[in-house]
Amino acid sequence: MVNLRLQKAILEAVENQIRAEDPPETKRTFDKLLREGYSEDDTMKLIGRAVATEIYEVLKNKTPFDDERYVKALKELP
Repeated sequence: MVNLRLQKAILEAVENQIRAEDPPETKRTFDKLLREGYSEDDTMKLIGRAVATEIYEVLKNKTPFDDERYVKALKELP
């Protein structure tokens, strides 16, 4: 079951990252996926999966956000 509030918060985080270009890899990944033919909605959801994975790791391991791990996840997207 999808938690719609959580999904909305994650997609807002993606939007904020793209707008601020922080980290710049989020915007680059967004543009790359659009060029490869993904819809904007699918692109946002794919990047959102990387955000959600990083949130999970932070909560699970009680560690700070790991920029390198997040950027690596972005680069591994289709």
